[in-house]
Amino acid sequence: MRVTRIVAAMALGLVSTLGHAADPDQAIRKNLLAIQPDLPIEAIAESPMPGVYQVQLKGGRQLYASADGQFVMQGYLFQFKDGQAINLTEAEESKAIAKQINAIPAKDMVVFAPKEPKTHITVFTDTDCAYCQKLHSEVGELNKLGVEVRYLAFPRQGMGSKGAKDLASVWCSKDRQAAMNKAKARESIPQVSCDNPVAQEYQLGQAIGVNGTPAIILENGKMIPGYQPAAQLAKLALEAK
Repeated sequence: MRVTRIVAAMALGLVSTLGHAADPDQAIRKNLLAIQPDLPIEAIAESPMPGVYQVQLKGGRQLYASADGQFVMQGYLFQFKDGQAINLTEAEESKAIAKQINAIPAKDMVVFAPKEPKTHITVFTDTDCAYCQKLHSEVGELNKLGVEVRYLAFPRQGMGSKGAKDLASVWCSKDRQAAMNKAKARESIPQVSCDNPVAQEYQLGQAIGVNGTPAIILENGKMIPGYQPAAQLAKLALEAK
């Protein structure tokens, strides 16, 4: 998303001549879309800070704007409460991400589940990523600790890459778990094709801010970029319920 371009444009005052509107939603949308017509605005509402409006983008990202749409900010909004600094932006983004991730049906994932799961993590993965392979080698340990591991596809080199083809073959295999195990062990797998969700999952990952693998989403929507040892990851996952 070209959010930084919007912020830069507004900082230069390029929207000051676009006029005002009585309705904050209308004014904010008009000015933002004048700068970036394809900006995926999902909702605009008052933020906890008086006079500031919260703009939710597709994927969960947040912007903040004045009621007349003349000023916009990108960054974290904190609230100090009971001696603690609460990151309101991160909380809202995590909530939006969790809603999207938890709505994905299991048939579109590669799932490694314990008999009695206590929580789950969703991992955007690639087949030839060294840290993805290291994480996969610890899936059994995560399962023993009660963590279900759900894989989504994220070919780092794009949809025209070998990684994308390998991921598609994993998703199109009759036994996805076995195919994923082989792919993570750098063993060759049969190249097969079918109607698969790899492209959609890659797009989703980009929308919510994934820029590398593994990208781990906890049950509450919080994103952990990069590999974490199984014991530490399980602790984080269980605390995120």
